[in-house]
Amino acid sequence: MTSDVLGRRALNRALLARQLLLERRRMPAVAAIEHLAGMQAQHPTAPYVGLWTRLAGFEHAELARLLTERAVVRIALMRSTIHLVSARDCLALRPVIQPGLDRALKGTFGRSLDGVDMADLAATGRALVEERPRTFNELGESLAERWPGRDPLALAMAVRTSVPLAQLPPRGVWDAGGVAVHTTTESWLGRPLAGDTAPDEMVLRFLAAFGPATVMDAQTWSGLTRLREVIDRLRPRLRVFVTEDGKELFDLPTAPRPEPGVPAPVRLLPEYDNLLLSHADRTRVMCDAHRGRYMAERGPMRGSVLVDGFFRGLWKIERGRGRATVVVEPYERLTAADAEAVTAEAAALLTFAAAGAREHDVRFLPVR
Repeated sequence: MTSDVLGRRALNRALLARQLLLERRRMPAVAAIEHLAGMQAQHPTAPYVGLWTRLAGFEHAELARLLTERAVVRIALMRSTIHLVSARDCLALRPVIQPGLDRALKGTFGRSLDGVDMADLAATGRALVEERPRTFNELGESLAERWPGRDPLALAMAVRTSVPLAQLPPRGVWDAGGVAVHTTTESWLGRPLAGDTAPDEMVLRFLAAFGPATVMDAQTWSGLTRLREVIDRLRPRLRVFVTEDGKELFDLPTAPRPEPGVPAPVRLLPEYDNLLLSHADRTRVMCDAHRGRYMAERGPMRGSVLVDGFFRGLWKIERGRGRATVVVEPYERLTAADAEAVTAEAAALLTFAAAGAREHDVRFLPVR
């Protein structure tokens, strides 16, 4: 049975449709977060921009309320990085992701933790953060009193791996600031984690938000390994395509796959947006030359500019003396029409992200 071949633009348009980036949708923020299977959230305010660029009429107060009312949670999940997920997904996904968290901890802090009784460490850490919410520094210092001579950061990270820790508001609340303090998700949400650790449903969620995709793509997004056997188990429920170089792609049969020629508007993505991080082969949104330069960028990751659905450069907001400026750094020369569209989108972003500034401006850096 011959599988359909999907080229780069076809994969791009499918991804944009799944990621709510072909047109701004009218839907509740929590529904969008669940549809996206979570949002990367290392930068506390990134999900606000990520929702603004995807949803019509989104306002800061909606997400702030979801955080303070415990309807969404900030927690380490896929790739052992901080994600914003619904409370329901937090409880369901955290047990599934556990093997990826364990592997990440071993790769980074394995030597520092050699010989430590991990069950004892987890129980001690759980008791400490349930006694009162703590920062990682506070948690590590308290644990080091019990395990003197050990790296406090390694001890704290081991607890984060073994015990599901939620970052509490005001962390992540727009304009509220605050350091990251943690307690257990069970304590914060008042409910236990789900008992099912099979990744099947999670893989289907990934395909709904990021497909069509290869097995390696699913592993890149989740941080898990050995997902080939999961895909093989799900194969009767999936539609199979192939890339132009012959790799198998899997997808939900009824998921949107727009025509490659469908127009894609300019979009400004926040720092660390999952659109750019969730595939082993990122050429559906970023060429290899741009990827190499993007990954080599120094300092905190900046937001990304999409033109015609593809990565074309970076942006950031600079503030000072009552002025807020979106600074755009193109990775290649833009046409006059594309530059005008980027300017308009950046100006709209400023009304959302820098409403308090007296003056707004958009500035383009020269192409390097």
